[in-house]
Amino acid sequence: MQRGKQSIIFKDGPYLISSASVVGKKEGEGPLGELFDIIEETDLFGEDSWEEAESTMQKEACQIALGKAGLKPEDIRLTFGGDLLRQGIVTSMGARQFEIPLFGLYGACSTSGEALALGAMCVGAGYGEYMLAVTSSHFACAEKEFRFPLGYASQRPLSAQWTVTGSGAFIIGADGAQKKSRVKITGITTGKIIDYGLKDSQNMGACMAPAACDTIWQHLKDFGRQPEDYDRIITGDLGYVGQSILFDLMRKKDIDIKKMHMDCGMQIFDQSTQDTHAGGSGCGCAATTLSAYILPKIESGEWKRVLFVPTGALMSTVSYNEGASVPGIAHAIVLEHV
Repeated sequence: MQRGKQSIIFKDGPYLISSASVVGKKEGEGPLGELFDIIEETDLFGEDSWEEAESTMQKEACQIALGKAGLKPEDIRLTFGGDLLRQGIVTSMGARQFEIPLFGLYGACSTSGEALALGAMCVGAGYGEYMLAVTSSHFACAEKEFRFPLGYASQRPLSAQWTVTGSGAFIIGADGAQKKSRVKITGITTGKIIDYGLKDSQNMGACMAPAACDTIWQHLKDFGRQPEDYDRIITGDLGYVGQSILFDLMRKKDIDIKKMHMDCGMQIFDQSTQDTHAGGSGCGCAATTLSAYILPKIESGEWKRVLFVPTGALMSTVSYNEGASVPGIAHAIVLEHV
């Protein structure tokens, strides 16, 4: 049912039945390395191109998530998936073998939240018993698409973030599904496009922080809650620069989230040893961290209620080259231990 201006609350289900995370070598060497399902030693994943490598990641993540849930592709009603590349080519290449009806999405690095929200809405409305949400990113693909090919060896400013090579997949199930989990999606808040006029593609955290602030503030207002009602408020990939801006913007609204805030982009890499500058980014950043690190803590009951807020910078090669600003968006998912 509707809640407030931008939110929906679910009374019965849906549940996050299973998840999977597949990452590259650099991610495997980071603080969360022991938690991922698959760590590939080469970022080509046995393929001939970066794009094919990323599609293989998606395919593997989906296969693992299905296996954990004890399901087959034909058990899934709909897939919601997306990536960072033009026309969502990675998702269409990765998902085609499953022959599951597909909605292709583009929310930049917020795509995991968009996919989970849409999947939860469909399950909650009774449109199917199981939905699949999947997203991915690849460092080499993103650099080639949005910045410079790796062979160019351009210097990265300290505000730049490192696109995560990784894919996360999630099975969302109904309240009456045979396999239940201890993690329930109890609500969502859909974000608005927020544009502060920033144009620096090497400072994504600053571009996305205003959208994260707006969504978190609207969520708390819609649900009548305080930050203290959550064990963690987790953003997707604001990084070190974006986090400080988020705190400043929230303080202007008389809200302090410092004690419970966590950012996936600050967790997935070790800033001091891995030379990732402002932290991790990309669709795979929030998705793999959610699967490998966040969900197990909710499943075990260590965290009772988490607000998961993936963030995205909505730019394209065309808009950037034409000098347009980089707007941001963020979607909030309420995950609770049951």
